[in-house]
Amino acid sequence: MISAYSYDVHLPANMDPDKKYPVVLTLHGKGSNEKNMFGLVAPLADNFIIIGIRGNLPLGAGYQYYDLKSLGNPIREMFDEAVSQLEAFIQYATEKYPIDPGKRYLLGFSQGAILSMTLALTMGNELKGIVSLNGYVPEFVKTEYPLRSVKDVSVFISHGEYDSVFPVRIGHEAAAYFKEKTPRLTFHLYPTDHGVSEENQFDFLNWLNQDAGLITTKE
Repeated sequence: MISAYSYDVHLPANMDPDKKYPVVLTLHGKGSNEKNMFGLVAPLADNFIIIGIRGNLPLGAGYQYYDLKSLGNPIREMFDEAVSQLEAFIQYATEKYPIDPGKRYLLGFSQGAILSMTLALTMGNELKGIVSLNGYVPEFVKTEYPLRSVKDVSVFISHGEYDSVFPVRIGHEAAAYFKEKTPRLTFHLYPTDHGVSEENQFDFLNWLNQDAGLITTKE
């Protein structure tokens, strides 16, 4: 199988060759890249395989996974293709690396958060969980996609209270949508614009460690 995406992979330094590991696959925002996401999850590198997926469409100095008609309005054909290709990539990575298929997590920011929530809905319990940072679920996904149950999927959604790209109501709407579908929802607001604060990062790292069954200590 050939990957549709360029990507960075970080394997635990002291890997046990007989063990499979949880994985966090990161999806960046519009115009960014996979390297910008690594800093958010680097503290997990001893216990998780970390794979940063680069969007396959150049945009300025960075990349995107799909283009838009207007803000909040993805080009449907490009979005559909991205969802399909990302599902295939997750399977590709699981076959290529020592990944525990029962502990696969997506972590996305903005455009990456939109895709993470969508993939949770299309893949269901093929994913263990997602971290969605400042995103939304497109209406056509809710009404036209074949959706799977996410009742066993752990979902962490956060949003900036002062987000100037996606107003905070969008975060509330995303959380309300998933609250009806899974009891495993965590939702937080942070006093930020369209970004990720240190407090937000600390909270989702701790959440990932706990959800994956790893022992954590708070500093």
